[in-house]
Amino acid sequence: MSAERPILPPVRLHSEAELARDALAAPLLARAVRLARWAGPGSRVGAGGELVEAQLPAAAEHLGLAADEDGAAEASEAWRLAVDTGLLVHDPEGGDAGDDAEGTVSAGENLGLLTGGSPQDVLTIWLDGLEAVHADATAPVFDDFADLVGEDGSIDFDSLDWDPEAEAEFLDGVLGNLYLLTVGDGSEGEAPVPLPALAASMIVPDEMGEPTDDILEQVSEAMMRLDDQFRLLEPIGIVAYRPVDETLLVEEGEEAQPPADDEDVSRYGMVRLTPLGLYGIRARMLEAGVDAPAIGDLADKGADTLLGGIAYYPEAAARSEVEQWLARRGADGAAGELLDAARGADQQAPLRRLHCQQALALVGAEAEPAVRAVLDDAELGGLARVWLVERGAADVPAPPESMIFWLAIDTIAAQLEAEGDLDELQGLVEGLSGQHSGFFDEAWRVAHPATADVLEAMGRLHSDKKQAKEARKAAFKARSRSGD
Repeated sequence: MSAERPILPPVRLHSEAELARDALAAPLLARAVRLARWAGPGSRVGAGGELVEAQLPAAAEHLGLAADEDGAAEASEAWRLAVDTGLLVHDPEGGDAGDDAEGTVSAGENLGLLTGGSPQDVLTIWLDGLEAVHADATAPVFDDFADLVGEDGSIDFDSLDWDPEAEAEFLDGVLGNLYLLTVGDGSEGEAPVPLPALAASMIVPDEMGEPTDDILEQVSEAMMRLDDQFRLLEPIGIVAYRPVDETLLVEEGEEAQPPADDEDVSRYGMVRLTPLGLYGIRARMLEAGVDAPAIGDLADKGADTLLGGIAYYPEAAARSEVEQWLARRGADGAAGELLDAARGADQQAPLRRLHCQQALALVGAEAEPAVRAVLDDAELGGLARVWLVERGAADVPAPPESMIFWLAIDTIAAQLEAEGDLDELQGLVEGLSGQHSGFFDEAWRVAHPATADVLEAMGRLHSDKKQAKEARKAAFKARSRSGD
């Protein structure tokens, strides 16, 4: 029943049906679908399944794109996505399509799944598309491809000074930081992040005060690389991106510099994750073995897993998780399960009891029989009385003094483990100790595993020097009594 502190806060995802609609509306996938339906026996493709150059104008026209190089490039990109996601299947041995073609294409099984499959089918295909676009975004950039081709026709990638793993790791790090910024502030994709801040998060060391000129140059280079990458990623639907203002490149020698304090930071690029982007990046992180929880993950788990899982969740996220758990579980029997899961003497047990009390408030009146059944329980009797009094219940027995002190220690232990707001914790410490004269004379005797640690923390936090000294003395006595 112990819990580990998650690396990332839980994300609130849209439903699979909503996400699937977003995926189908992503411009790049929508174009890929249109081209897959447009393709026929006469479509001429190269060795990798790419549409030959001579047919790109017709493809661009079908998509309603401009009849220029940009339109042809966008059509080519959409066609490649159709092949990469299995909307089109390349047969290198098929038919005689012409001298400049190598094989044919036909509609793939996935094309039918986009209209006849489940939302999960759509999202699986979209994730394949995201993987392909991610690979394109981390590919090397060069001016003249011919310079890389040797006499034997092979490509000299070493001359590019390109490390594919490092490039992918950098972009994944940026996307991970963007995910953390989005989920951590509770905006879930609503607030855009300035591109300079995102680049700096990967370049500037945490301990550095004023960045050096070399660091600023690296940030500038990263900004421009990210500008290119986000332009590629936006059409697959994971980000909404406002590019770097091109006039800045002219004004500042073809290289955008991080903005000064008095400049409009939005001119240097703004990016935010879409709901689909949150889903996609989380899916990639899960695939890489990163613990990236989502609200609803615990809805079908036992009460012990629920209370352990939400131990370090923000308050609103914990409440949402409990609400989904109760909706799946039902109120009948839920209170008893929660109370059973709240027992224990391990480090996270006080936090489980705190979340149990909060969860019982959501159960409502149906919880009262189970709560009354634990009034005499040494670990749960205190929270049971608090819950009953808060609900205005009658005939709530007064707690023995030992239970009052035990509950005080347990409450502070829970807050210490949660590492909440320091001012609130200080207020709690001073409030609990001030409710009872001679609190520290009795508190050190409490048979709670966290007694000594709690008293020691009270000595650090209490603003009254005399009370702080009493707390430290009590902590020493508690350690001496327990043999620590």
